[in-house]
Amino acid sequence: MENGSSCPMPSCPDHSGTMPPCAGLAVPYVPFQQDNPQKYAQAEALSNGTLFPGLNLPFHLKTEGSTLPTNPLVELQALEFVVLELGMYLDTHPDDAEAFTMFKQYAAMEKSAKAAYEAKFGPLMKSSAASGDSYRWLQEPWPWNYQQNEVK
Repeated sequence: MENGSSCPMPSCPDHSGTMPPCAGLAVPYVPFQQDNPQKYAQAEALSNGTLFPGLNLPFHLKTEGSTLPTNPLVELQALEFVVLELGMYLDTHPDDAEAFTMFKQYAAMEKSAKAAYEAKFGPLMKSSAASGDSYRWLQEPWPWNYQQNEVK
């Protein structure tokens, strides 16, 4: 017990995704990950803003996975999200072989999906605009034109 409170220090398993019941609002609480944590499926991770349920504290701007559009750009963003999330996890857990295997698999999927997207829709970044025979950055249609069905 601390500071005269009647609340003992709570036990916080990494899979709960909730604030400890007696955490004060002005006291910061930073969850930390255990080895081999549970992981969300790809769409659920993107919707929750984290790959790991144990880090899923309440967010006020959460987007439900079912409301996300399904198109090549969103699929690419989901892969990029998983690669970034796994990379941050590996920064603190470099010996987790399962996570590293997943990281390599998703990194290869992201690379392939980005190449396929850019081949069909054009470059995503200015550095990619130099990959062809001519500069292709300011050429239409833009990705949002595809979403709005402006391009057939």
